[in-house]
Amino acid sequence: MNDMTAGAAPKRAPTDWKADAMQKRIRRRYAAERRFRLVGLGAVLLSAAFLAFLLVTMVANGASGFTQTEVKLDIAFPQSELFLDPAALQDPATADAALAGADIEGTMRAVAEQRYGAIGPALLSDSAWPRIRERIKQEPAILNGTATFWLPASDGLDVAAKGEGAPEAEAAYRRLQEADAVRTGFNANFLTGSDATDPTAVGIWGAFKGSLLTMMVTLALAFPIGVLSAIYLEEYAPRNRWTDLIEVSINNLAAVPSIIFGLLGLAVFLNFMHLPRSAPLVGGITLALMTMPVIVIAGRNAIKSVPPSIRDAALGIGASRVQVVFHHVLPLALPGILTGTIIGMARALGETAPLLMIGMRAFIASPPGGFTDPATVLPVQIYLWSDEVSRGFVEKTSAAIIVLLVFLLAMNGLAIYLRNKFERRW
Repeated sequence: MNDMTAGAAPKRAPTDWKADAMQKRIRRRYAAERRFRLVGLGAVLLSAAFLAFLLVTMVANGASGFTQTEVKLDIAFPQSELFLDPAALQDPATADAALAGADIEGTMRAVAEQRYGAIGPALLSDSAWPRIRERIKQEPAILNGTATFWLPASDGLDVAAKGEGAPEAEAAYRRLQEADAVRTGFNANFLTGSDATDPTAVGIWGAFKGSLLTMMVTLALAFPIGVLSAIYLEEYAPRNRWTDLIEVSINNLAAVPSIIFGLLGLAVFLNFMHLPRSAPLVGGITLALMTMPVIVIAGRNAIKSVPPSIRDAALGIGASRVQVVFHHVLPLALPGILTGTIIGMARALGETAPLLMIGMRAFIASPPGGFTDPATVLPVQIYLWSDEVSRGFVEKTSAAIIVLLVFLLAMNGLAIYLRNKFERRW
């Protein structure tokens, strides 16, 4: 008996939790936990502060981009130098020719000089006289009397009305304000117009429509190819080194800089296939190449998360392999696939570098009519405006960023809605 107990390990003494050394270790452990929580909270607050700073700065700088200053101008057409035959305006076939032959811009500048002195013409934007032309075309009867127009102010006066103009422009604005000849209202043209050389006449609709067409091409190509690739790799592909090589390549492609895809699009779609330059078709194909690896990775993870018991149960009742995948696995994996797809699309929407490589940075003065028409997109439009020296383009750049952020938030909101709608719990 003594021999058996002689080789046994000594019995461990019970832990004294009230000892000073143990209490000190417990205090250190609690202190480390508090520090970790504070560091985590600090990281969250720092991220929220950066986000709040970005949003506040964008809204503060861009809110004025949605407003426009207008100058009042009364034109007595019978006393002016404008000659237009009202009868010619009754026929749409001759109205445009008659308006084009009339010196509407010269008449507007002469009336502005009579009304506001030598600086009168400089108070009005270059886009003011087309507004007079359109109203004459719609209401030819105004040629028989005096008509009141609210015309867009020049860039300098518009900036002065928003408190950041030159001293001379601010003095002119105060004089107009005292004469009740100026007002500031919502700039609808910013949402319905296209690019222009005058910051008071620019609009975001052309770039917005170009972005929509580009995203449609991207989604039409990237989503089906990416989902089918994910299904094949996860459900059908044999496990060998070639499959491993493809999986590693796809994972690496998701991290390749976007400019590389732009160079690929330039070499293949423009130089080799001779597709139309600056078109949403080429932009969408290029962005689809960049988005596809993201969809494949998200799709594989979503398919992998479906419990094997779902497959086993379907196979057990006689379903074929294709029926198992498309009737049971894919519907359950759809929320994850859609979430990954829309996040990938949101990333593609914010990309600029690959689109610059394929020429989508040209000055486009009208919205694209189709997938092969010259177009630009919101990020490129913002990039082009940010390079302008005029003060009026600064607020327009911030306003365009607000539109882009709203677009991105809408896409993320759609992702959350689809995930909640199709989500299944088991």
